Amino acid sequence: MFEKIRVIFTIPELRRKIFLTLLLLAIFRVGYQINLPMVNPAEVAIENTGTSDALQTLLNQAAVFSASDIRQITIFGLGIMPYISASIIFQLLASVYAPLEKLQKEGESGRKKINEYTRYATIVLCIFQSWFYLIAMPTIFGSNKIFLDGFCDPGTGTLYLSWQIIAVFIMTCGTAFLMWLGEQIDAYGIGNGISLLIMAGILARMPEPIIKLYADFHRSGGLSGLKISGGDASLVNLLMLAFLFFAVVTGVVFITLGQRRIPSQSAKHVRGRRVMGGMRQYLPIKVNQAGVMPIIFASSLLMIPAWLFGMLAQSFGGNANTVWLGQWFGSAAGWFSHDSMFTYNFFYIVLIYFFCYFWTAITFNPKDMAENLKRNNTIIRGHRPGKRTQDYLEKVMLHITYVGAGFLAVVAILPHIMANAMHIDYNLASFYGGTSLLIAVSVAFDLVQKIDSHLVMVNHKGLLEK
Repeated sequence: MFEKIRVIFTIPELRRKIFLTLLLLAIFRVGYQINLPMVNPAEVAIENTGTSDALQTLLNQAAVFSASDIRQITIFGLGIMPYISASIIFQLLASVYAPLEKLQKEGESGRKKINEYTRYATIVLCIFQSWFYLIAMPTIFGSNKIFLDGFCDPGTGTLYLSWQIIAVFIMTCGTAFLMWLGEQIDAYGIGNGISLLIMAGILARMPEPIIKLYADFHRSGGLSGLKISGGDASLVNLLMLAFLFFAVVTGVVFITLGQRRIPSQSAKHVRGRRVMGGMRQYLPIKVNQAGVMPIIFASSLLMIPAWLFGMLAQSFGGNANTVWLGQWFGSAAGWFSHDSMFTYNFFYIVLIYFFCYFWTAITFNPKDMAENLKRNNTIIRGHRPGKRTQDYLEKVMLHITYVGAGFLAVVAILPHIMANAMHIDYNLASFYGGTSLLIAVSVAFDLVQKIDSHLVMVNHKGLLEK
């Protein structure tokens, strides 16, 4: 393996691409730490330590998707999430809106046009999201000192209109700059730029729970009294955590690369004196066709009930006549919190299954696939071209999606089960499953495949080849 890594840096073009990618990621991490000029960094840090566990979990989940830290009001405060949201919107519209569907089928020119529309939509989303983000920050953290004196109203802590416009402009430019960074990585670096930015944000969160675990280890006085984030744990539990991490990563890799290979055969045809075709091959269909999108949609939707019921509990709990109603809403908010082992996980699994089938139905079109096979004189053995092939592909995808959704459900709820059962910090448990692990593994394999393609071009073996 070390010899293969050495070979990578002996290829000038590949070495240049890797170093450029690392430089652009380093620029992203520098901007990640720069607060807006009207923000009081010390007060923001204090308020972050005093926020509730539910709010911290909500902000941590949002940080995973956006490649930024929502708790810190920085120039990259919105991260890359507006661009991802715009991309998802156009991908969904392309399946129901005929002009966009036509553009999507035009190839490279159509893809460039859709990307242009996506950039414009990203700027619009940034303006609205940053405006509401800045208004909500004092309310979320419960402090009027988030922003420096002279920039905001002392009574409410809300930015003055002129400074809010400047802050919106800065944050919009920050997201646009991240979008540009991702495109530069795509064009001149190695790997998918947007995915690497998200992965960099995920990996940047790993040292915090590890350092906390190390501090608990020393505070407990050794291996015999080890504590993990407030919960008692022995050396056996620590070894169990290490074993579970490797087991979960192995399972994620296995399912991410898993395929259902459908045997197919191309028809023979004669060109001059040569007989072409007639080869037996496979039609690969991924087991996890939907990727990480079902978990993103499901976790985003489950944030709404907990937040909504929590707000209603505060509103009605302050009145003596409606205190019983406030208590009921408080209980309902608890049902949709991470601490609820049954209710939260039940709805989480149901939503994951729903969005797995929904997203697969959008991205996988058996009719187009059957027509392409027929156009290329290729048949699936045992099934006639056309409608019979389409029905067979639909049936196969229905069964595969059920297995893939089950795998996603297990990976998604594993951090919640571990955090509650083993009494460990959720930030540490999140690296044993959920969105973070799936994104990290998917992006890592995509990066390895891109490097392998460069190695094969210069007659070297790939990283995963023996």
